[in-house]
Formats: sequence, C-alpha cells, structure tokens
Amino acid sequence: MTRATQVFTPGSFPTHTFVDDHLRDKNQQLMDALDTGSMLVSISGPSKSGKTVFVEQCLGRQNLIQVTGAGVTRPEELWLKVFDIVGTPIPQYSSSTLGTGGKTNGSGQLEGGIVLAKGKASISVESSHSESETLSSSYAIDCLQLLIREVAKTDFVIFIDDFHYIKKETQQEVARQIKEAIRQGVKFICASVPYHADDVIRSNPDLRGRVFSIDFQYWGKEVLQKIAYKGFAELGISYQDSAVDFLASEAAGSPQLMQYLCLNSCYELGVRESDGRGVELVNDRSLLHKICKRTVLSTDYGSIVEKMKEGPKTRGSDRLIYNTTNGWSGDVYRLLVKALSLDPPTLTFRYGPLNERIVGICQGSPPSGSSITGACDHSARIVNDSALDRIVEWDGESDVFDIRDPYFLFFLRWSDVTDS
Repeated sequence: MTRATQVFTPGSFPTHTFVDDHLRDKNQQLMDALDTGSMLVSISGPSKSGKTVFVEQCLGRQNLIQVTGAGVTRPEELWLKVFDIVGTPIPQYSSSTLGTGGKTNGSGQLEGGIVLAKGKASISVESSHSESETLSSSYAIDCLQLLIREVAKTDFVIFIDDFHYIKKETQQEVARQIKEAIRQGVKFICASVPYHADDVIRSNPDLRGRVFSIDFQYWGKEVLQKIAYKGFAELGISYQDSAVDFLASEAAGSPQLMQYLCLNSCYELGVRESDGRGVELVNDRSLLHKICKRTVLSTDYGSIVEKMKEGPKTRGSDRLIYNTTNGWSGDVYRLLVKALSLDPPTLTFRYGPLNERIVGICQGSPPSGSSITGACDHSARIVNDSALDRIVEWDGESDVFDIRDPYFLFFLRWSDVTDS
C-alpha cells in the first residue's frame, strides 16, 4: 500500500505528485545554459515556490552538490561544505607543522603551507594580526584551487541555495572565486529570492554577460490543483472540485504549502495509506477549516505577529482606537493585521483594496490614508527585523504591501493570534 506521506511530501522531493507542465521551457533553458560551460545560472523566485525541487528534477540528485549560503562568513566555509558532500579526503596533520608562526585547533591538512579544514571541523588560528590575515587569505585561495581540482569538468553542478544569506562583505569574494572556477570548468547554480536576484552580479560586475537568469513566480491555482488531483488519485480519494479549489487558494502560490494542505486533508479524512475505502474530500466548511488549522501548526510567526499588532513604541499621545463590526476595538496596526487576514487570500495589496478592507472592518470613522500607509511602512520594518529576513515589503512609492512568504499569509489567516 502507498502511504499518504509518500504521496504528499512537503519536506522532500514529491515523487508521486511532481508537476512540471509549466516548467518545461525553464528546464530546457537550464540545461542549455549549463551546456555552454561558461555561464553562472541564477534562479530567483519567491520563498517556497519550488526552486530547489525544480533543480533536483532537472539534474538529478546524484549530480547535484547542494549547499546553502546561510551562516557563511568566509568563502572557504562554502567550499568546505562542497568537500564534505563530495567526500574530498583531507588527512589530519599535527599543529606543530605550522611552525612558530601560529597554531590551529582542529583537524586539517598542510598543503603547500596552506591550512585546509577536514570536513566540517572548525579552524582557529592564534597568531599575530598580520600573520592571521595572511593565513586566512592563503587558505581561501587554496580552497578555490582544491574546488577546481575536484569538481571542474565533471558532471557535478554546485547549487548554492539562498545565496543572499551570505554576508554582504563575503559575497564579493565568493563571486570573484565563482568567476574563476567557472573559467576553469566548474558549473554553478545560485538561487535567491527575487529582491536579491542580482546580488551575485552586484558582488562582481565582471560576471555580467556570464549569468543566465531564470525567474520563478508563484504557481497559479490551476497548477497547484494538479498536485491534489495526482495525489488523491494515487490514494484512492475522490474529491469535489470546489474543495480542491479552496485548498489551492489557501496555498497562495506555494507548491510546498499545497503539499501540506493535501497531506493534512488525508489525515483529517483518516486516510494514511491507500486502502480502497472510497473516501471523498467534500466542500464542507468545518472539514476544510480543520485541515487549515492543522496545517498552520507547521509554522509559527506568533511572536512576530504580536509585535506587528503592537506597532512601534508611541511617542507622546496615544494612538486613536477604532471600533469594529466584530465588537472589538484596536488601533490602526491591529486593523491592518486583521485586514491582511481576510478573504480572499492575497499576497499583494495595493492601497485601494487594502483601504477597503480596513474600512469594512470599522464601525464608524476609519483611519486616515496617511495613518494606514504609515502603519504599512512601520509594520514591514517590524516584521522583517523580527524575522531577520524580508518576508514582507512596503513600496511607499507605489503604495503596495507585498507578502513574500505564503506561510506568513497562511499564519495570518488561520492562527488564533490574529483573532482580535
């Protein structure tokens, strides 16, 4: 029997429910760009939009060396992740090999006077300031040469996910080394979110003309629905089209979130494996809400939303309080959070429709336009500072509030935190 967790796989590659009809052109573009042998492929797309699954499907996991930019403060830390995956043997050495100039803590290798770390071991160098700088610089150069020796002109492709998480001061050197490695025959793919799509080029303008960009967008409802159609058929679950349409709307363009919703649909229906019982997913409000309430437990933005509702600290007079049609009262920040959570689920809000939502909540006079736009500006800063990431954005010139993480929108809509 096939298990539901094998069919709907939000945390791994969806073997049974992979949908790529809308990605075939991008697949060919990726393969052509890599075939040139002299291009860095830059893939940009919103969070949870399927970038990683796309690359895995195109290239196969056996040829992919996937590393992340998260936590990388020096280029060599990135390449050490590659060596760990490839299995590059780096023998141990005695710290005395360094001589009197300094010493290291951890395992490593002395190759041409340069220290290389073994696997994920950390290296700390105790020496004078100038000696430390010289060692660090030589170390990075040696890691680059070892990378070229191990990976160049092979079938391997280095996939740097979340390139934008690499510290800004480090991106420039990483980009310079990527350019040199490409020249020597190493293949690279870098993935990032849209508003950081050009980070790798800005880090090294010499890469212009050597970068092929592939842009992802959030998935349309009709494509997300195919995940449900394929998976439910595999498990013997029948469905009403309107119920699947509801799930696709709540997924807000994210295939990963759609996988979660479908898996939790199976759980709520009591289907954990295909057993031929002929269960049906119907458009029942109570059932669909249970599915969403179960799914929202997979993410938690509770503390961030609370800060968003509180707004920035007041200076001087207290904020105006507004009565709502639901019987509660709150300031403009609380109204904004509630307005973002209303039907229909929307990731991008222009001022007009957002204002209409807020006016619809209020009983009596609503906040002024400048109060609403000010709340959008402050809220975006609060959310991003708290999350240490840009998961929302306020475009003050166009008056657009954009939610960049579908999970954040889903949390706003289905968590008890947003109930006022």
